[in-house]
Amino acid sequence: MTKPKASESDSVNEDARAQARRDERALRRGLSLREAFREFLRHPSPWMIGTVLVGAVIGRIVVGDRQSTDLLVPAVMLAVFPVFEWIVHVTVLHWRPRQIGPIPIDSELARKHREHHVDPRNIPLIFIPTKTLSVLVIMLISVAAFAFPRLGLGLTFLIAITLLGLGYEWTHYLIHTDYKPKGSLYRAVWRNHRHHHYKNEHYWFTVTTSGTADRLFGTHPDPSTTETSPTARRLHSA
Repeated sequence: MTKPKASESDSVNEDARAQARRDERALRRGLSLREAFREFLRHPSPWMIGTVLVGAVIGRIVVGDRQSTDLLVPAVMLAVFPVFEWIVHVTVLHWRPRQIGPIPIDSELARKHREHHVDPRNIPLIFIPTKTLSVLVIMLISVAAFAFPRLGLGLTFLIAITLLGLGYEWTHYLIHTDYKPKGSLYRAVWRNHRHHHYKNEHYWFTVTTSGTADRLFGTHPDPSTTETSPTARRLHSA
């Protein structure tokens, strides 16, 4: 009997499974920082954010009009970023699915984040989804172009937000690999986010900092006295 010829979709699925196995092996083997960075660059979001960053830097150089007060924009953004990160994590990523009549209200970010909690070591789920990031890029470029009194100031904003975005993606990715924390600062950030995934999903919402916005909003308890949640891997299942 002649063996059926594999369809194109079967081939694509097999390639995807093979890629997932390679990702899993890369994640679990105890990465060096260099190996982790090479793996990081294999995913689309760093390249998408990085492309916008390069474009913003070039645009800022061409436009000129640099003023000392422009430094206030990145300074303020850096100061409020932990709060912004906390709010997005709580209200967007941990959104509980709702329905208005026949219409489900549930974003791609929320759906992918629930999947991320189910399998925190699945590399592709660590990153901002490509479709969502594409929309965010368009929105941020629009804000930079039209929401500031000077184009140069808007480009400064765009440089700052893309640098923060790259920092977020890199930190979040690294925490979920087997790269071992060496410095005390990163160790605290690593421990903070691990508590969120493996101890209790109702606390420790910041990713790139530890004990900042969580302390401000009362979500930074003592882990030794905090109950281990049965739903940390299955958000909203209770």
